[in-house]
Amino acid sequence: MKTYRFAALLEPGDDHGVTVSFPDLPEAISQGDDRADALAQAEEVLGLTLLAYLEADRRIPEATTAGTGFVMVTPAPEVAAKLAVIETFRASGMTQAQLATSIGRDGREVRRIISPDHPSKLPALALALRAMGKRLVMSVDDAA
Repeated sequence: MKTYRFAALLEPGDDHGVTVSFPDLPEAISQGDDRADALAQAEEVLGLTLLAYLEADRRIPEATTAGTGFVMVTPAPEVAAKLAVIETFRASGMTQAQLATSIGRDGREVRRIISPDHPSKLPALALALRAMGKRLVMSVDDAA
């Protein structure tokens, strides 16, 4: 099961606030006014970074860093589902036309569903995953 969960390091900022970085994703750096704001920013920058990886046809790395001093962060549910759809579609060998037929949608909608730049709603993403032999599973976890 893929979760897109990465370890984040929260440190005091230079002037004030909290800086957040992801050792496994050196491009993903942000900051917040306090810990709660930094964690909200971490979720957003993580999602944007992972989508940028896919936009650039880069493989999303496996999360390797964890342990004391790190906080686990996941992107927003819609972003995680979008990442799963794009990765699954690319690995499936399906064409856009085949996916469109499988989910009963037109080609334009399928292009939006598999585009990292276009937001999609969870029901459409879940439908696409099911058509590719996957199932979207949601879970609830303690907040960082």
